[in-house]
Order: sequence, then C-alpha cells, then structure tokens
Amino acid sequence: MARRKQYDNRFKAQVAIEAIKNERTMAQIASDYEVHPNQVRQWKRQMLEESPQLFANGHTPSTSDNDRLIAELYRQIGQLKVELDWLQKKLGCSIRTEAAACQARERLSIGFETIRTVRVAARFVLLSTRGARVAGKPALYASD
Repeated sequence: MARRKQYDNRFKAQVAIEAIKNERTMAQIASDYEVHPNQVRQWKRQMLEESPQLFANGHTPSTSDNDRLIAELYRQIGQLKVELDWLQKKLGCSIRTEAAACQARERLSIGFETIRTVRVAARFVLLSTRGARVAGKPALYASD
C-alpha cells in the first residue's frame, strides 16, 4: 500500500501564494509542483481564510508556541520541586524548620553571651577579692 505524500508548510505556502497571484492557471501550477489541481485550490482557500488571523493580535507567538513554553515551564517547576523534596529529605529538615533553628541559635547565642559576661564578672570579683582577705575572710565579708 502506497503512503500519501506529506508536504511541509513552506511548500504549501509557496504553492498557495503562487495560486493567489493568478499569474498562471491552477493546472500549470499543479504540474510545475507535481501536485493535484484540487490540492492547489484547497491550499489557496486555506491561505485566504487564515491570513487575517496572522495580523489579528500583532506579533504574538502562536498558541502552539505558548503551549510548548507552558509545558516546558511546568516541567522545570516539577523538576525543581523534586530536587527540593530530595534535599529536604537528605538534610532532614525543611525551610521552615531551618528558619526556626536559626532563630533558636540567635536566642541561644544571646543567652550564652549573657552567661559569659556574668562568668567573667564573677571571676573578676573573685580575683580582686583574693588579695584583700582579713582574717581568712574575703574583703566583702571583712566588715563582719
């Protein structure tokens, strides 16, 4: 069984433009391009019907281009979501828990700074009172 010939869009447009010019008959165009005259008429009619849509919305991409772009963007979103889920599973945390951990670390660091300050002050007081002992008691209790 023979397969039908498939023509690309450029070829169809070229034949249709040739037919729209009306410089030659449909039969002449058909014989030059080796297609049936009815096919030339069909492509000419299709070109005339769809040509106003080419200029309807200015220079916008066709819906098939938009569909391809949307599909590609959804594919990228899905891939990024899978990567994020994998990283969260691998690290054992999520973005929210990481933010909470950062806040907790900040609170602890403030608390540790306060504890360090108190310890340093206590050491300073102890060191300064060691030298001033009266009868075995620190200088703070010397008045007793």
